[in-house]
Amino acid sequence: MNIELLITSALMHTVALASPGPDFALVVKLASQESRQVAIAAACGIAFSILVHTVLSLTGVSLVIESSQTLFFIVQLLGSGYLAWIGVGAIKSALKHWRDKYRGTLSENSSHDVSVKQGFMQGFYTNLLNPKAMVFFITLISVIISPEETTSTKVAIAVIFLSLSLLWFVFIALILSKPNVQQKVRNATPIINLMTGILFVNVALVIASRLFF
Repeated sequence: MNIELLITSALMHTVALASPGPDFALVVKLASQESRQVAIAAACGIAFSILVHTVLSLTGVSLVIESSQTLFFIVQLLGSGYLAWIGVGAIKSALKHWRDKYRGTLSENSSHDVSVKQGFMQGFYTNLLNPKAMVFFITLISVIISPEETTSTKVAIAVIFLSLSLLWFVFIALILSKPNVQQKVRNATPIINLMTGILFVNVALVIASRLFF
């Protein structure tokens, strides 16, 4: 087993995890507004999607998809559509909050509208359908892992990526889902929704622009 390669892979993936993006924004949104279980489920969904990307890249399936103009077009179209849908929903939630507050019909009750299953699937699809994630793992794995690398090393890399992803996103979910933290950020809920929505829509537009322009 190539220990040096495992350490290098772990460091590169850690840097990537720390970079803000749709995954991070989704966990922040759910952790600050929904139950702890939902936030952790979303974190697990993201982590297992990263595992899927890793396995597909290690086996060459992702490279085949990217090499096929039709398949990659479909992936990008689905990805941009899903991210845009999540983003528009977040923006609408923020606007509804301000509209209800202006009308005096805003409810102070903290209702959790997202189920644990929905949280997991949101996290899973947000990462899985993001073409940027696919390209990142194809690039990362093709650069640091040679085709001749042993199976044990490849399996170890997949386990490391899954473990690091779980640790990072579950940590964020646990911190931000604390009742006292949720109470402090309650007033910032529409801002969080708006910023999350803008980020998702922006990523979707970037992906779509590469498809049609």
